[in-house]
Amino acid sequence: MSAGSSAEPSGTPYLPKPTGSHPVGTTSLYLKDTSRPDPWVPAAKARELMVSLWYPAKSPGRHRAQYMTPKESELLLKEAGITGEAAQVLSTTKTNAFTDAKPAGRKRDLPLIVLSPGHTKPRSELTALAEDLASQGYVVAAIGHTYENVAQTFPDGRVTTCVTCGIKKNPAWWETLGKSRAADVSFVLDQLTGSRPKWKGTSLIDPSRIAMAGHSVGGASTIDAMVKDTRLRAGIDIDGTTHGSIPAGGLSRPFLFLGKPATYTPGAGGPAATWESDWKLLTGWKRWLLVTGTVHQSFTDISVLADQLGVDIDADLSGARSLEITRDYVRAFFDLHLRKKAQPLLDKPSARHPEVRFCSPDTTSCE
Repeated sequence: MSAGSSAEPSGTPYLPKPTGSHPVGTTSLYLKDTSRPDPWVPAAKARELMVSLWYPAKSPGRHRAQYMTPKESELLLKEAGITGEAAQVLSTTKTNAFTDAKPAGRKRDLPLIVLSPGHTKPRSELTALAEDLASQGYVVAAIGHTYENVAQTFPDGRVTTCVTCGIKKNPAWWETLGKSRAADVSFVLDQLTGSRPKWKGTSLIDPSRIAMAGHSVGGASTIDAMVKDTRLRAGIDIDGTTHGSIPAGGLSRPFLFLGKPATYTPGAGGPAATWESDWKLLTGWKRWLLVTGTVHQSFTDISVLADQLGVDIDADLSGARSLEITRDYVRAFFDLHLRKKAQPLLDKPSARHPEVRFCSPDTTSCE
């Protein structure tokens, strides 16, 4: 979260309700990859991860899930330099998912979506998107990439902080980060679909229908993960500058770029050029969509919560509207490519979504 100004919060923050018919359950998994040391803390001989799962539930539970811990809220707000709110206010955010509710579904019937957050940001920043997908019948796994976010709490009470924040960044470093995240993703898929699953609802997951989306570097690392792991059948980069990881032979699986015009308008150079380079190597179904009025954090929970807390993130589009658009287009993409349901929303501009422009980098035009 970053802000141009701040004010006292006006009530308890909350996430907009999901659009699907299923109640949503959630749980957290602690996973330990003993096959590799931690890439950022070599003294840690294994890579430890926290993963949040959301899924369709048979019925609502008694306890709504906590959005984040008080300590995580404190450190996230401190990193953003936001003043005026109680440091723990984000920990009070009302979610729509119920902790450890019983999963619903038939064996191998639910598609799986992996989500990867932006650098420095917790996996919880994508909760509203995850809840919506789960309410529509998806299992969603958001990965907490340890030492790459401002705060992450483990079951034993440890709170890791952002080791990578202090590292000098260059294109080669971002490429290293993308490869590390791809390794995290493959490990999580192994744990969720392997012979010794780590979640009681694993049998509901259809291993032939797995896809991924991410925000910022999480979006860029979606390409890295797809290149590394063919189990990922489709992917979305949400406002993330990429780093040229698609091989010369191209990537033929479906892909969606979703971003803000200020950065990713074709022909603008800079970060947009990274999308243009990848576009040429994407040989399957593809779209390049820009949402007018957005800023970088418009595509995450941060925009919704900032509006509610009186924090100005300089977006012309409200957080609630930008979340609605993000949910609609992400869901349409996965419904098309994992469920084979026709999605006119992805064919051309929509009167219901006039903020969304379809871009053609070949002609450097958007409509």
